[in-house]
Amino acid sequence: MTDPIVIARTTLKSRLFVGTAGYPNQQVLLDCLEASGAEVVTVSIRRISLEGYAESLVDLLDGRYRLLPNTAGCATVRDAVLTAELAREALDTEWLKLELIGDRETLYPDVEQLVRAAEELVRKGFTVLPYCNEDPVTCQKLADVGCAAVMPLGSLIGSGMGIANPAAIELICSRSPVPVVLDAGIGTASDAALAMELGCDAVLVNTAIAKSHDPLRMAAAMRAGVEGGRLARLSGRIPKRSFAEPSSPQLGLVGT
Repeated sequence: MTDPIVIARTTLKSRLFVGTAGYPNQQVLLDCLEASGAEVVTVSIRRISLEGYAESLVDLLDGRYRLLPNTAGCATVRDAVLTAELAREALDTEWLKLELIGDRETLYPDVEQLVRAAEELVRKGFTVLPYCNEDPVTCQKLADVGCAAVMPLGSLIGSGMGIANPAAIELICSRSPVPVVLDAGIGTASDAALAMELGCDAVLVNTAIAKSHDPLRMAAAMRAGVEGGRLARLSGRIPKRSFAEPSSPQLGLVGT
């Protein structure tokens, strides 16, 4: 499908971003990334070795995918900024998925610190894609401080509950001046398709692929779901009606 997404003047053919955590082994991860068609791959700076030794995750992925390091595990602005700078130095990329968690049980973002960290990192030259709550006001604030995209959650991280508040996601998409990437909560391909139909520009999936019974098939399903949902969004669904409307004409029927 020829329908690229542009983030920070970078053109991407795939609208599916894929995470790298939780796979049974490294080969399954690599096979799933290939099946997904993804170009952007997230890596947790606090959970992987950044040394480029042979067969390390960084060694295997770098050059084949655009790495999107994230600040998972950070709870303060200071921690997030230090982690971001480490990622830039080690991986030679300005791109950053900013995570700044305020609650360890729900893994909801700390909005106040998130906006502060985003503003500081943008000043430092980072291309910031923040994980945030499904709130149009928060998303607007993040865009206002210079974030290249916003990444509102669909539901709790790793929950597989899908999009808990589709009306909010649709509102964010309709108002956002920057691309919207749905992040967190995706459970299956229909969730990814719905995100695209609501107007999201891309979808990030990790657990739904890595923890499925057949990760390779699920990676392919997510790719198809994102592409199908995007096509449906561009095509425009028919209006919902509270009454039946026949698809065939009523005139000229046999016997009339």
